[in-house]
Amino acid sequence: MANVAELEKIASQVRRDIVRMVHSCQSGHPGGSLGCTEYLIALYFSIMKHDTKFNMKGIEEDLFFISNGHISPVFYSVLARVGYFDVSELATFRKINSRLQGHPATEEGLPGIRMSAGSLGQGLSVACGAALAKRLNNDPRNVFCLMGDGEQQEGQVWEAAMFAAHNKLDHLIATIDYNGQQIDGPVDEVLSLGDLAGKYKAFGWTVLSCEGNDMSAILSMLNEAIDQTGKGKPIMILMKTAMGKGVDFMEGSHKWHGIPPNDAQLEDALNQLEETLGDY
Repeated sequence: MANVAELEKIASQVRRDIVRMVHSCQSGHPGGSLGCTEYLIALYFSIMKHDTKFNMKGIEEDLFFISNGHISPVFYSVLARVGYFDVSELATFRKINSRLQGHPATEEGLPGIRMSAGSLGQGLSVACGAALAKRLNNDPRNVFCLMGDGEQQEGQVWEAAMFAAHNKLDHLIATIDYNGQQIDGPVDEVLSLGDLAGKYKAFGWTVLSCEGNDMSAILSMLNEAIDQTGKGKPIMILMKTAMGKGVDFMEGSHKWHGIPPNDAQLEDALNQLEETLGDY
């Protein structure tokens, strides 16, 4: 298991992958990808029990479902860097006939992808189904799900939240990337979420919070979430992040939700990010 310093080095390389992938095809979503880097690295390199040989059923493995599928660059990079497929395949991102499409798709047969994602609001429902299936199969492993904060404006999310609490899916650990930004602007200006922690508590969830761009903090919070499993309630982590984290001209701006850097911006970004594992 990697220590914090090693995980932070991986994070720097993954961020390099993200900006290079999006620049290469001049399409994609760098902002949220950069913001969720620590979370996905912590999950796949430290927290989850998983097998890179990949079996879709995931029996006796922890499962992860990404609901905000537009942040596929960080997901693909982490899957490659942890060993699900060769890192060189990152160069095909969003290219014709690539397995690495703009939103993850199961039909592409890419190892590590358990659901087609991108139509927002659906991931928590899928995670609920997986958690219920594990209970029926007497499989004690955990199910993780990542959502965006703008995604909380979708009604299906709250149906799934009720379902999880009603069925006491207490091995379900969901996380919200709480960066306060969505494609049209700040979340509070588009459609305010109000007291999000209070809402999930009222729906019957255990609610935790953490700084999502601090590797030590996210590791600690994920371990705390695991400690809360088996107690009759699903667990929600409100993870405060900065959109575009690690690249100064992208940080905190919704404008980088879904646009690629140009050549000069790529060079600027790469100068801020240490190459630690070797570029693809």
